[in-house]
Amino acid sequence: RSISTVEEMAESSLLVMCNPLLDISANVPAEMLTKYSVKAGDAILAAPEQLPVFEDLVQNFAVDYIAGGSAQNTARVCAWMLQKPKVVSYIGCVGQDKFGDILREAAHKDGVNAHYMIDEATPTGKCAVLVVGQERSLITDLQAANNYKLDHLLREDSQTILKQSHFAYISGFFCTVSPDSIKHVAEHCAANNKVFAMNVSAPFVAQFFGGVLVPLIEYMDILFGNEDEAKALGKSLGLETEDVKAIALHVAAMPKKNSARPRTVIFTQGSAPVLVAAEGKVTEYEVPCVPSSEIVDTNGAGDAFVGGFMSQYMQALPMEKAVAAGNYAAGVVIRRSGCTYPEKPEF
Repeated sequence: RSISTVEEMAESSLLVMCNPLLDISANVPAEMLTKYSVKAGDAILAAPEQLPVFEDLVQNFAVDYIAGGSAQNTARVCAWMLQKPKVVSYIGCVGQDKFGDILREAAHKDGVNAHYMIDEATPTGKCAVLVVGQERSLITDLQAANNYKLDHLLREDSQTILKQSHFAYISGFFCTVSPDSIKHVAEHCAANNKVFAMNVSAPFVAQFFGGVLVPLIEYMDILFGNEDEAKALGKSLGLETEDVKAIALHVAAMPKKNSARPRTVIFTQGSAPVLVAAEGKVTEYEVPCVPSSEIVDTNGAGDAFVGGFMSQYMQALPMEKAVAAGNYAAGVVIRRSGCTYPEKPEF
């Protein structure tokens, strides 16, 4: 790893790719749930009759706009931990509309260089967050986020970002969108001895898109996931075990394109220890206790963990420090509404 201090980090040192979504959050009366046929605490994909919820929120309530999407959350948290703008670049697809503009502005405000593909025919992906008391209900409309194409990544300006990067992180969710784009980044990293990291992201990615994810493992320097995702990955690999440590060791030892560094597999387990597997052994790192009374929303905790982790890993700091930073960032986010944080970290 060639970067050692924040001061030395150039623009686009970390390239992140995933599905950008604009979270539109507001405190609303319970009647809104009835109006849009969503249950308290539920998370659904928007049916046509539910699409007006977005304009309804913007026109009639005090809304917060948060640059969302799994890996974009990671990008924002990493930029926050580093406190240096434009070190993190983010690529994904948005529409040519006001929500895309807001998403871009929010990302830049958080210190992320958002380099979006623009789909002129499809609206920006967004998620309505209806807050009734302490309960959240989510209505998601993926739209343009699903339409990213390799052509955008092959453009000269995108290639400049890719070539400037020393690290790349892509969510497993992107396996459903643009596998050829992931492969392009993976091959670039392997050929140029850059760090390529991915996340399983969700059990369904391993279960139903294992044909995309598993062949990418040979390019991965780091693989993140939680215990449920680890078990799903184990099944997709044909392993006859649900032992998360055994799965981590197996994946860490799988063949690797770039032999310059061993693969590291990192599986989080909620409040249980973080497992880090590399070079034939598993190390456990304790997670600081967060009282349940202080937890506001665990959504985004995994994204924040990766952002915190990468902020230290990029500085060539010890694994213990990187994991601690991941746990710190996750601990901050779960104490707040949405993937948000104070002005500066205290790590």
